[in-house]
Amino acid sequence: MKILLLGCQGQVGQELQLTLPSLGAVVAWDRTHLDLTNLESIVPAVVNQQPDVIVNAAAYTAVDKAESEPDLAHQINTAAPEKLAQAATVCGASLVHISTDYVFDGQQNRPYQPEAETNPLGVYGHSKRDGELAIQANTEQAVIFRTAWVYGAKGKSNFVKTMLRLGAERDELGVVYDQVGTPTWAYDIAQAITMLIPHLQNNFGVYHYTNNGAASWYDFAVAIFEEARKLGHPLQLSHVQPIPSEQYPTPTPRPAYSVLAGDKIAKVINQTAPHWRASLRKMLKEYL
Repeated sequence: MKILLLGCQGQVGQELQLTLPSLGAVVAWDRTHLDLTNLESIVPAVVNQQPDVIVNAAAYTAVDKAESEPDLAHQINTAAPEKLAQAATVCGASLVHISTDYVFDGQQNRPYQPEAETNPLGVYGHSKRDGELAIQANTEQAVIFRTAWVYGAKGKSNFVKTMLRLGAERDELGVVYDQVGTPTWAYDIAQAITMLIPHLQNNFGVYHYTNNGAASWYDFAVAIFEEARKLGHPLQLSHVQPIPSEQYPTPTPRPAYSVLAGDKIAKVINQTAPHWRASLRKMLKEYL
């Protein structure tokens, strides 16, 4: 099996570089290999590789910045995935595309199933939702793999790294308590995708995967500091204050509730996702 991995230097992409080789040969590309804003280059570049599976871990993920860069967000999150789907059709490849909880408005009070109606709140969510639709319109051999609240030891800054930095600098910190989701370790995402790929042929469609359980950003922050202290990480912080979303306004409204139901993928890969707190502990042991 030949796998083409896009976005190989991102949080999930770096983990996929470790997990995917168990399935076959991996060609790992970042933006220096393929610029997703150069739309006309995508199909010929991908078809030239003749992959069996394309894994798209590349995305425009600057949620708030997307409000002022809508064209760029849609180029990378909508138009480029459409080209990838067209390329997959040309070379008979399967496409695994990573998407997000931001396709939902967060008005539910129970975990979102993969078939739940989407209603994104901002430019980023719209660009990701439109990318899903573009893929589904251009290939039948695709998996839309939605996940949420991603963090990892590798790659760019994320909530865990930010909390550790602020916890070392400040005595007190305010963190939003009225947005609920599931913190998800990038390594677990990579493992789930790697386990799903051998089952693709009979299981195309939309999947939700996060770690198990649910938490607010406040809960997540408190857990980060508790686990970091157990590992002996020096922190100045003495108090975490729960604050409402109104006290931390952002250009893009966040879904108030975006827990994703993972039972569908658990049946296919025959494995339940680890609880978010257990995975946080493992990530911190790797990172600190």
